[in-house]
Amino acid sequence: MRCVIARFPFDLTKSGVLESMKGVKPEPITGDFVVIGRRQYPVKQVGAVITRQDRRDFSAGEVVRAMTGLGFTCRSQVPAAPVSTLTPLQQAHASLGTTVA
Repeated sequence: MRCVIARFPFDLTKSGVLESMKGVKPEPITGDFVVIGRRQYPVKQVGAVITRQDRRDFSAGEVVRAMTGLGFTCRSQVPAAPVSTLTPLQQAHASLGTTVA
């Protein structure tokens, strides 16, 4: 598949991406990610490996479009819900809209 990433044309194939990412250890995910094989890779890491460009030269959207076009699954990491540090009494008061005296 021919795609343009950072104003440069690339002829990418699914097998070529799989081969390029073989042996690459996934970095911690903080945003969008691509599922390649059984692993989840950050979009910018995949873009840097397959294009050999600096991560600042392309957007995550460009890589997501290319990977989706090749048949890879792309997702966004949803931030975890904050853990409540309220006691049960404080939670009850908060749900009633009152304050603890």
